[in-house]
Amino acid sequence: MLGTIITLSATALATPIAGLLGHRHLKRTANAKYLRITTPNGIDESGFVRIGGIDQWVSVRGEDRRNPVILEILGGPGASNLIFLSRTRAWERHFTIVRWDMRGAANTFAATGPTGQGEMSLDRLYHDAVEVTEHVRTRLSVAKVLLVANSFGTVLGLRLARNHPDLYSAYVGTDQNIIDGGREHSAYRSLVARLQKTGKKKALAAVTAMSADKSTWNVEQLSKYNKLVLTTDPLSYDTMKTVVIRSLWFSPLHTLRGLRSYLKAMTFSEPLALEAVAIDEWAEGTTFDIPFFIFQGDADVLTPPQPAKRLFDDVTAPVKRFALIRGASHFASFRHPDQFLTLMLTKVHPAVTGKPATN
Repeated sequence: MLGTIITLSATALATPIAGLLGHRHLKRTANAKYLRITTPNGIDESGFVRIGGIDQWVSVRGEDRRNPVILEILGGPGASNLIFLSRTRAWERHFTIVRWDMRGAANTFAATGPTGQGEMSLDRLYHDAVEVTEHVRTRLSVAKVLLVANSFGTVLGLRLARNHPDLYSAYVGTDQNIIDGGREHSAYRSLVARLQKTGKKKALAAVTAMSADKSTWNVEQLSKYNKLVLTTDPLSYDTMKTVVIRSLWFSPLHTLRGLRSYLKAMTFSEPLALEAVAIDEWAEGTTFDIPFFIFQGDADVLTPPQPAKRLFDDVTAPVKRFALIRGASHFASFRHPDQFLTLMLTKVHPAVTGKPATN
């Protein structure tokens, strides 16, 4: 979903950064040291696992194997939450976190390129996620895992949580997508209003010509829309530059070649977002048999909090909580990982363990 805007932001930063490779080396080295897990009962392992007929990259990190296990369902499509490790290192003191580069994403894409990804469909990704979950349950000897989905990953996350209460202890959605059978247009209307206010007539004409009906869009139109949504909102654009691009640039896990592959993966996977445009969350069901949480950026213009709250209000679950992450656009949990962790410890941890989290 965001491959185009990430690529454009990276290009914009390339010129000043080109002369700072030495600084990049020092920062990556410091980050690698910061990420080391040395606790006696900790875990830090990664590698390829055979999932859905292809090798897919799975990372498992945490300071204590006795902590609740999180499976992250990444955004994009085609992104990887591994780039945010330095921002989310504190999470690993309280949770064991499984980060999975799904087919078409990051390390999985880099290993064999576009021809080695097999079937690229939402249905295939859904079944892959179930296989990854089963792998995690076996590898870590846990009955259930905590499902945390962000951005595009929430499209899969809702389905997994709804259909598999036997596998997941709770659902946490952040940057929660609400599609509503193609009827959810609030982000589109807000974009039109911003373009009208700033007098960007050419962009406004392009957006209005596309109409709000995403089922009629092609990949190029989707890319243009995402670019305009995020670059016309100051907080969103700042988040792309200071959180996403900086995380990519200073990631100790990604070489320069790896960064190029990362961006290619997002472009390759972008058609998956068009496949999702007709999903109707209400038609698929608003009853969940596990605790249900949505933590949304209060200023998110790509996946606004109001539609997410509307879904939340209609959800029936044994426990449910909705919270706003203050001062956050899209990528809310990564811009303010401290706020997100506090919510995880005060709202989610007690619901899945039956006891409060300890420091």
